[in-house]
Amino acid sequence: MSSRDTDAAGVASPGAAAVHPVELPALADAPSRQARVAAPDLAVTGTTPGNPLHGIRTRLTVVLGSVDISVGELLGAKEQQVLKLDRGLEQPVDVMLDGQVVARGVLVAVGDDFGVRITELPRPLTP
Repeated sequence: MSSRDTDAAGVASPGAAAVHPVELPALADAPSRQARVAAPDLAVTGTTPGNPLHGIRTRLTVVLGSVDISVGELLGAKEQQVLKLDRGLEQPVDVMLDGQVVARGVLVAVGDDFGVRITELPRPLTP
């Protein structure tokens, strides 16, 4: 229903779609500290107990560098072609959250995977 379907007091005009309140179920209480410890996947260590924001998961992106090329060069790219990035091997990589740099670090090997050892925190990360 649009604002055209109601008068200044918000009362529905004749022929407008029916509007009625919706009852939502009550929210369950947050799990107790004992329940969080019993379920380690829900526990967040090193945080203020009871702050639900600390349990929110997010995805970080690690940026090694970038390269400026034309669309023509991109369309002409071949397998095994090397694109030289704008960072040296010894320069730190950027750890990004939602397009913003939140840390910098160096690449390390963690078994057969890559990891990042945090070396700089440009913005203070406060709890």
